Amino acid sequence: MHTLRHLRPILALFYRERRGMMLGGAVLAATTVLAGIALLGLSGWFITATAIAGLSAATAFTFDVFAPAAGIRFLALARTGARYGERLVTHDATLAVLASLREKLFRAWAAPAAAHDLLMRPARLLFRLTADIDALDSLYLRVLVPAGAAFVTAIAAGLTFYFMSPFLGLAIAISLLLVGLGLPIIAAIIAQKPMRRRAKAVEALRARTIDLVAGQTELVLTGRLGAKAETIAYADNKLAEADDRLNRIDAGVAFGFGLGGALLLAGTLIAMAALAQKGMIGAPVAALGLLVAMAAMEPFAALRRGAMELGRTALAAQRLGPRLGADERANCPSPLPSPRKRGEGDINVAASPRCQVQGTKKEAQTLMSPSPRLRGEGKGEGHFGAHTAGRLAAATACHHGSGKPVLRDIFLDLRQGEKLALAGISGAGKSTLLGLLSGEIAPVTGIVEALPATLITQRTELFQDTVRANLMLANPAADDGALWAALEDAGLSETITALPHGLGTRLGEGGLGLSGGQSRRLALARLFLRDTPLWLLDEPTEGLDAATARDVLTRLERKAQGRALVIATHKRREAERADRIVMLEKGRVVAIAGRADPAFRHMISSLREE
Repeated sequence: MHTLRHLRPILALFYRERRGMMLGGAVLAATTVLAGIALLGLSGWFITATAIAGLSAATAFTFDVFAPAAGIRFLALARTGARYGERLVTHDATLAVLASLREKLFRAWAAPAAAHDLLMRPARLLFRLTADIDALDSLYLRVLVPAGAAFVTAIAAGLTFYFMSPFLGLAIAISLLLVGLGLPIIAAIIAQKPMRRRAKAVEALRARTIDLVAGQTELVLTGRLGAKAETIAYADNKLAEADDRLNRIDAGVAFGFGLGGALLLAGTLIAMAALAQKGMIGAPVAALGLLVAMAAMEPFAALRRGAMELGRTALAAQRLGPRLGADERANCPSPLPSPRKRGEGDINVAASPRCQVQGTKKEAQTLMSPSPRLRGEGKGEGHFGAHTAGRLAAATACHHGSGKPVLRDIFLDLRQGEKLALAGISGAGKSTLLGLLSGEIAPVTGIVEALPATLITQRTELFQDTVRANLMLANPAADDGALWAALEDAGLSETITALPHGLGTRLGEGGLGLSGGQSRRLALARLFLRDTPLWLLDEPTEGLDAATARDVLTRLERKAQGRALVIATHKRREAERADRIVMLEKGRVVAIAGRADPAFRHMISSLREE
């Protein structure tokens, strides 16, 4: 029952996405099996009947060889065509469903809480999108299709023998169903635990090996290399134990099928002899019956592999199924306002709040919205003004899994076209406030409203791909003209022009091939490709020399005209360009000053110089 519950969302997805093709594939699979059985049976009948007819001249000349021969040829062609069509249709449908599943999971894991959980163990995300999804192809290809074909075979075989003897037809059908379906069901139950252990051992082995390769320097420096190798060996031993157990189960099922097939064939032989002795059937029909009984067990044997892998399939469905539910977003503490790809404007995933603060249950289950609507609920709900780019009212937020709020009771209005600096020491809550405005973090209580935003984090995310591909993450529809314009605005066009292949030049891992300043400019160009009314930047000139930082800020200020711009900073050069400064301390707003306020210069002077 637990297995069926876990498989239900996956089965529903299969039904929604490609039900016509999948039904067609099952029909073609059944046609292939039936054509094969009929071909073998008719061939046996034809050979036997021809041999008997040849015993006398009278029957030899009157025996019709053309109709059976034509039937044999037709069945052979039908079997070949159905087999080809079945492979084509079933595999195409399965691959299409798995592609859709990957897309749905990417969207589901864009939610901050889910993304943060996976970010803590990156290998887990890799296995969910590869091994777990690949395991689901067994559900249709090795379980549903073979089971359907086997069931049709049992009915067809039963009907075939029914015309010879009703009792025999019923006995054959029941025997095929009991043995042919019973053995795979028993195998699936017995193999479920070892198959799940095997899947977990494979994941652990791969993850620990990746950790060893990626962190070998740190492991050597801390003297943990041997301990890490021991964990890999332990996972490998667990994998070997699971494989040994599964091999024993598989051998037992194979023996059961062999024994069942032999008993079925022996029983059919006795029954055919008895019917022939009574004159109820002739020798050709008896030969047909024997060959049909011999071939009838073959479709059931195809279920063996699917039954053995059902535990792995169920585990994959258990891991992935919850993300496919119709109400998954309602159950997620803080889904994103809209699907964003990692790398769009250097948007990083952020933690969802799970800390304990005073507030209603409704406030704690708030959803994020990309449009200027409420992103939280609570007292003080007001009107989102026509010239307002963002608003926070009594907003409280926490880091993922933390019991202490990072921001508490934040009140802030952001006007369209305004440049706002969030100042404060590290840990004051600047980045968390940007996360609230961008929708990366949901408030635990209070109100958060904001226009669609693009966030550039402190870390520049560049990938091992071409310059063009790295830029197009921000705007997949941008042509080369738009890309070059963005590079020109960011002051990087000359650098990219000088590269061997221009926009087609491949960068190394993490943007290797560009300096730190050039990487930051590339991130700036990526920002310029995002036409959103609100830009959020977290220490945009960190690590840059004074001249480069001033140039970057000047270009940013020029391109941000008409947009609201929020910069989290603890540097004077970034804050002095703002229209207002918001000073944060220990998660609270302690001061706000505009350029006309005397406190503005005092707040600027308190920040770090170049």
